[in-house]
Amino acid sequence: MPTKQARRIAVANEKGGVGKTVTVLNLGAALARMGHKVLIVDMDPQANATRGLGLDPAAAGPGTYQVLSRPGKFGSTQLIRNSRWQGLDLIPAHVDLAGAEVELINKKGRENRLNEGLAAVADPYDIVLLDTPPSLSLLTINVFAYAREVIVACQTHPYAYAALNDLFDTIGAVREEINPLLAIAGIVATLYDQRTRVGQEVLAMLRSDARYGPLLFKTPIRANTTIAESAAVGKPVVFYRSTSFGALDYQALAQEVAARACP
Repeated sequence: MPTKQARRIAVANEKGGVGKTVTVLNLGAALARMGHKVLIVDMDPQANATRGLGLDPAAAGPGTYQVLSRPGKFGSTQLIRNSRWQGLDLIPAHVDLAGAEVELINKKGRENRLNEGLAAVADPYDIVLLDTPPSLSLLTINVFAYAREVIVACQTHPYAYAALNDLFDTIGAVREEINPLLAIAGIVATLYDQRTRVGQEVLAMLRSDARYGPLLFKTPIRANTTIAESAAVGKPVVFYRSTSFGALDYQALAQEVAARACP
């Protein structure tokens, strides 16, 4: 019987500040709390996902830079850091990751370096969640070449809504040219403030849009100061304060993601 492969899910948006890293951390934590074995791969040179699990990027050791620069030379024991929470592990990032794009620009097969580097690392996991940089870059293309699913984090703001079309086009181009298995698993509305008219209007537009509506997860992630507090102490909100709006929203989203596996 063939071994079941881990789901490879990228959380992406070409804009910054839309709740992408927060979604990676807290969705991963909520899925781990459900009993899934989750690996977070930090592919953002800002290394906020690494900090969000309580690790210092400068002291975390080999990580995604080494995966890209020397694929296959580092194994699971060297790359993977166990978090304080059962079922939730991490491959950290460091600011050096920003230099990988320059180093790889003339390398043959540069868009598949992450695929090569993670070939055997993901075997013990049910879900691999990948944090992406807030830009379209070679790092992002590597993530899209490796992933099988993309969750799009969309802030409930007009600019974020307007930028969705370009992101969908990018994902479509990667599917045609590099990774035909890549699919959009869904859109998650983030930083939703139901008290504001603009938040309500953007969420309504997402729900009614012929292209986006069918992909929208039912659970919007409400703007919640507890999420920021949890990030400051390097602890996912579902473990920091399990009864907060942020924790409840990400636990509901995790249920949806677990039920919405792409073929």
